[in-house]
Amino acid sequence: MEDWQAREELLIGKDNIEKLKNATVAVFGCGGVGSYAVEALARAGIGNFVLVDKDVVDVTNINRQLVADFSTIGRDKVEVEKERILKVNPDANVEIHKEFYCEENKDKLDNKKNVKESVSCDNNEKVKKIDAKSEKEDNKKDKEKETITNEKSIKTNKIKFNILAIFAIIIFSIALTPVTFQNDTYYTIAIGKDIVETGTIDMKDHFSWHEDLEYTYPHWLYDVGTYLVYQLGENIGIGGFTAIYILTVLLSITLGLVIYMACVKISKHHITSFLITMGIMYLLKNFITARAQLVTFILFALTVLFIEEFIASKKKRYAIGLIIISILIANLHVAVWPFYFVLYLPYVAQYMIALISTSKLGYKINKKFKESRLKSLEKAKLNKKEIKDLDEKIEKIKNKIIEIEKSHDKSEKSAEKRRNNPYKIVIEKQDAVKWLILIMVICAFTGLLTPLGDTPYTYLSKTMEGNTMDNISEHQPLTLINNMEMIICIILVLGLITFTDTKIKLCDLFMLGGLLYLSFMSRRQVSMFDIIGGIIFARIVASFFDKYDVGGEEKLLKSINTIYGKAITILVVILISFNILKPKLDDKFVDENTYPVKASDYIIENVDLSTMKIYNEYNYGSYLLFRGIPVFVDSRADLYTPQFNGEKNDDGKYEGKDIFSDYINTSNIGVYYENKFGEYDITHVLIRKNSKLNMFISRNDKYIELYGDNNFVFYQRNED
Repeated sequence: MEDWQAREELLIGKDNIEKLKNATVAVFGCGGVGSYAVEALARAGIGNFVLVDKDVVDVTNINRQLVADFSTIGRDKVEVEKERILKVNPDANVEIHKEFYCEENKDKLDNKKNVKESVSCDNNEKVKKIDAKSEKEDNKKDKEKETITNEKSIKTNKIKFNILAIFAIIIFSIALTPVTFQNDTYYTIAIGKDIVETGTIDMKDHFSWHEDLEYTYPHWLYDVGTYLVYQLGENIGIGGFTAIYILTVLLSITLGLVIYMACVKISKHHITSFLITMGIMYLLKNFITARAQLVTFILFALTVLFIEEFIASKKKRYAIGLIIISILIANLHVAVWPFYFVLYLPYVAQYMIALISTSKLGYKINKKFKESRLKSLEKAKLNKKEIKDLDEKIEKIKNKIIEIEKSHDKSEKSAEKRRNNPYKIVIEKQDAVKWLILIMVICAFTGLLTPLGDTPYTYLSKTMEGNTMDNISEHQPLTLINNMEMIICIILVLGLITFTDTKIKLCDLFMLGGLLYLSFMSRRQVSMFDIIGGIIFARIVASFFDKYDVGGEEKLLKSINTIYGKAITILVVILISFNILKPKLDDKFVDENTYPVKASDYIIENVDLSTMKIYNEYNYGSYLLFRGIPVFVDSRADLYTPQFNGEKNDDGKYEGKDIFSDYINTSNIGVYYENKFGEYDITHVLIRKNSKLNMFISRNDKYIELYGDNNFVFYQRNED
């Protein structure tokens, strides 16, 4: 057979001819329109047909239908149409259905396999209605598909942005982590080593040369973990300090990621959460170091996240998580364990206030307040016009009160609705908080799950009574004069609440206020304000965006997820990170300008440590004990409070030597040093070369210089 589609092939090409042969078309109705449509489709080369029509050819069809002539009268239209198709294209496949398209059979006919297109040419009204209904359903399905597609697109964009955010946070966290260790890191390693090697926590000091000093091991678990990491680094050949640095970097990254996760969960805004997370991490730059506090930062951020998740879902895993966190903090950093419960209080306070405001008592108080206000207004001396206007207002208020009284329902739900706070502060009564109170009570007993006895309950009060807190900078009260970052944070929060319609939850207001108060009491608590306050701030900012429909997050996410958006974001993060990291590139783990490295080498090699009673300064005492040199003082502040180095008299007061006070007086006054040195039987002195005390000692013939460098000088003291 000659190729009857040869001319058509020249027009549309061989590939399209094949597509037509493989195509399937369903035609509903083979009459005046359908017969011509089928004829055209057949001659175009369509290879597969599904014909649906129950009607037969009538004499009245002859004037307008291709299937009708005097020879086909009385025959089924689909049968005649099939014959015409096969006469044009003998290779065509034709499936016929002698029935009308209706509700009963539409599913069967609509679901025909391989049907790519359908044509409705039926004039039946019932069919038209079914087609219209089908179209409506199709439109609904299309909208649903579009919604699902959009949701998937948004979800995909969020996932992509999260990957970008995680990458940026990792880079930024690495840049923020200092190379040089602080003083506390060294005694942490030494104490961890002592616990591991002895296998005991005997609550005694093993590192100063003073006798019978108590030590409470406030972060024994962190000390042990740090030492094990140090030892691992030594064993595998990378060095103990390198291993601790890597650990600190990992903890810093974890902190950034946990803060970001908490911000996203609470605010539901990814871009806002990312920017705030980066801001929080920058504010924490002076607190990120190899100390136990870095671990507790992570745990406190998780605490807020778990509390929020538990209130929202009441899932047991968050309750268990909160209990585990309490146990960890009590063993990792007992000094901040009481602070853990501070995070619960804003939620509990809000719940209690909500209970009162929605109770019958609260309703009565509100009613009495309004009535007293009305009476005072009635007694006011005003002119007639003002009285008239006021009477109208009073009458409206009275009517409103009556309406409230009539609609008053004792049910808690209606009471909450009636007392919905229209102001900036939102009071929510969250039923899950009553279970949160139970969790808090359970956590209060986890202080017993330590090897430290009652220390979790007494540590803070004991250390606060000593004067070490008065002489250590991080425990000093905060002043805003030199803290521009804190000022900016306060202005932003107050500005959003005061000058916009942004609402704030009462628990968030309590949280921010409490953290601010603690920060003013002690600079050390600024870190908690940065972390927890930052997470709360993310919710406030998100509330602002939602209130004013600023939004655009979906568009921003889409824009940032482009190649250019990703490139710009990463470039900005790298530039900022490098600017932070650049000054640290030449730093060493141990700064020889800060710590007496070479002097320690000399002491270990040339002095009998068992008989030496050295006088040293506070800021490098921990490095000395790390090197195995018994010290006069070190940075374990709790060690030098009266409770730990004195004895109680009959009046319950502590008597005896106050080592830290003696150190402060000696180092600051200097001129009276000899009296104290004689009292303590000091044999050697290691001090900074430029210190006030050295001005006196260097001129005293009683002191023989054994070692000196640009930073430190080491003397032998002779009683004779």
